[in-house]
Order: sequence, then structure tokens, then C-alpha cells
Amino acid sequence: MDIEIFGVSAVLLIMALVNLAKSAGFNSKYGGILAVVLGILTSVGYSFFQDTLTFKAIITGLALGLSAAGLYSTQKNVRE
Repeated sequence: MDIEIFGVSAVLLIMALVNLAKSAGFNSKYGGILAVVLGILTSVGYSFFQDTLTFKAIITGLALGLSAAGLYSTQKNVRE
């Protein structure tokens, strides 16, 4: 179910964008919400180039965003 953009997993790109936003001053408390929004936007944008239904793209984007948020949270807890 993962989307690849130029061979890079969308989950990793979303994580990188959320970390970039946090380092630019975005409140880290809302990082999970940002990851979900970016996941949905990425998937819906990607669906315009594919023959995919918008509803399916939103569900896929939700899964991408939640995966990115969970992966970020997990790696943060491992470092502590």
C-alpha cells in the first residue's frame, strides 16, 4: 500500500517533511496531525497521476500519515 515517489517511500518523505517543519519552528505537539495531512495530500496528489479513486487515495494517505507519525514516535522513544 506504500507509495513510492522517485523510488523513495512516501512514509520516509513525510517523516522528513515533518522533521523539517519542526526544525523550522512548527509546534512538535501537532507533528502527528501534520503527518496525517501530508499523507492525505501526497496520496490525493499522486492519485491524479494514476487511475485511482479519490476515496481510496484518502484512505491510503491516512495510512501513510499514521505510519509516518508512528514510525517517528517509535524512533524517538528508542533514542530516549
